[in-house]
Amino acid sequence: MNRTRVAFFDVDGTLTTSGSMFRLLAYYLAAMGRPPRVYEERRRELKAMAAIGCPREATNRAYFAGLQGVDAAVLDGVADRWFAAELSTGGYYHPPALAALRAHQERGDHVVIVSGSFPAPLRPIAADLGVEEVWCTQPELAHGRYTGELTGPPMIGAAKAEAVAHVLARRGAEPADCVAYGDHISDLPMLKAVGSAVVVGGDERLRTSARVHGWPLLPGTLPPPELPLPRTPDASASRTRPTFNSPYSSFAQSSTARYEMPETA
Repeated sequence: MNRTRVAFFDVDGTLTTSGSMFRLLAYYLAAMGRPPRVYEERRRELKAMAAIGCPREATNRAYFAGLQGVDAAVLDGVADRWFAAELSTGGYYHPPALAALRAHQERGDHVVIVSGSFPAPLRPIAADLGVEEVWCTQPELAHGRYTGELTGPPMIGAAKAEAVAHVLARRGAEPADCVAYGDHISDLPMLKAVGSAVVVGGDERLRTSARVHGWPLLPGTLPPPELPLPRTPDASASRTRPTFNSPYSSFAQSSTARYEMPETA
């Protein structure tokens, strides 16, 4: 009897060389004609929160608070152009992790993305990788605009383990037959929720856990290439795209990816 095998992948710093949330934000602000200092100020605020010990979940929520009032359809459209710009650099994906993902796909394993990022940047990534299931942080929308709140907890830490458990139960897969890939200590609950794990990069706390559990290591990412930003406001950014109102609905007709949150969220 064939056993169901699932491979779970974090995205930022695991599959990609840069953080999708901040890179998209920089691109979006440039596309809207905002000066670079607006992005730099926002980035400093969030880095300051991390520097004083705020948990990653708190900085994640603070990021989405900054999106209050943003038109989701506009951001979706900008995200397509942001992703194209990332690919144009030639250094967006992390080759060792990408090779691992392709190997799982070739074996017929079910590949799932589990990320603290959100649908706008993850949709084009998942479509490009041929990944049909994505679990991520869900910003709340009202009348097609971001409210600044979330519909549940950020997809970080324990929430990732809950997502893994949900997928395994739904697909009838045994944890021992499955594997997870992550680069940050906040990925540890996800890595421990399956039978095998792979640590990407140099997070020393996570590498210590890898040594304890006997998990293999992949090299960390190189510094990301410079992202080419729009030089002038993007008039085409206002084109209409589907909004994402439910954690259990399809994001767009052009993609089969599902963006979900645990039922307990």
